[in-house]
Order: sequence, then C-alpha cells, then structure tokens
Amino acid sequence: MEINDDDNRSSTPEARNAQAPEGSPNAPGQEKKTSAASELFDYVDIFVFSVCAVILMFTFVIRLCSVDGPSMEQTLHDKEILLVSDLNYTPKQGDIIVFHQTGSQNPDHNKPIVKRVIATAGKYVRIDYDMGLVYVSDDEVFDTTDLLDESDYIYLSSGRWNMTGVYETYVPEGYLFVLGDNRNNSLDSRFSEIGLLDQRRVFGKVLIRLFPLSKAGSVYSDK
Repeated sequence: MEINDDDNRSSTPEARNAQAPEGSPNAPGQEKKTSAASELFDYVDIFVFSVCAVILMFTFVIRLCSVDGPSMEQTLHDKEILLVSDLNYTPKQGDIIVFHQTGSQNPDHNKPIVKRVIATAGKYVRIDYDMGLVYVSDDEVFDTTDLLDESDYIYLSSGRWNMTGVYETYVPEGYLFVLGDNRNNSLDSRFSEIGLLDQRRVFGKVLIRLFPLSKAGSVYSDK
C-alpha cells in the first residue's frame, strides 16, 4: 500500500494551522494576539489592585497632613507635609500627633491640628511660667524627678514664657495634655478652645516630614 506524502503532511499540526481560516483560534498570529490580550488584562488587574491597596492604606493606615501655622516652630513650620499613622498606635509622652476638634465654632479648630503630647491619662501637669519649668507627675507632689527635659524642642522667641504664675491640671482617663513647641504662640491644652484632648480625636502620630525635600526625614531628636 502506498502512502501519500501530501496527505501525511496535511495531517500534522503545522499543516492544519496553516490551512485554518483567518480569524479562527488556530489561525497564524491569533495565539499571539490572545496571549497579548491576556497579559494586558493581567497588568490591568495588578494596576487596579495596587490603586485600591494605596487608597485603603491612606484611608486606614497612614495619612498626609499639612502644618498650619507657627505653633510647632522650630520643630515644624507652616505648610510642611507630614506622614501620619494610627496603626496600633497608643499616644506616649513626647509624641507629635495630629488631631481634630470638630464642632468648634471657630473653623480653624476644625482643621487637623499638630501638637506634642506632654502628658497622658492619669498624670498631673504643672507649668511654672516664671521659672520656665514643666513637670509631669504620677501624683500631686512635684519634685525635680518630675521635670521634663524639653531642651530639644521647646521654642521661646523671647527667651522666656509670656505668661506668669503657675498652671496645674490633672489628665483624666481617655484624655491627653498637649502643647505646641512654640510655647508663646500656641493654642493648646492650656486654653479652653482646645483643652484636654479626647484621645478619640487623634488621627495618629507624626512619623516623618515629607516636604520640603531638603528637610525630609524624622521630626524627633535622636537623643
């Protein structure tokens, strides 16, 4: 029995593909088009997933905040951009935080506000304006062991506080006592407009300064 070479060749996959009509799945180049389309869809999926992840991260994990005003000089300055996070965050003394005071009749107080935590719940605070000293104690007795070393961040443009006398307060559960580093130009927990800060109003802790780029990095002392 003779074998027809033409019939044998036409039965191979190469021959069948070559004979497939244009537009069919087996047509020349069609497989490449399908593969390219599949890769494109993969890239689109990755892009959409990445965008959603970034949105969720900036909504629930980190935030961007702009400094408004001079109250944190010389640590922070007006218009600087900060990266803030509240992920597993519990406020601690010395932290720089961002919070809000929604519902205030003053619209400036409804914006994000940046201050430093001086005392947490259960602490007693004493400010001796004349001596320029800040105490944070576990009880109502203040001594030298309760003095805060604020040399790394406190700023007094005149070299001394512009108030006199002594200020004292107790920080109840769920609240914080906050001050601006620029003590003579800061509306903070010393004043009724801000008062003791409800901890539920805290957006988070300032992690780093993002802008200006020349000052990007940590806002905390290495000490």
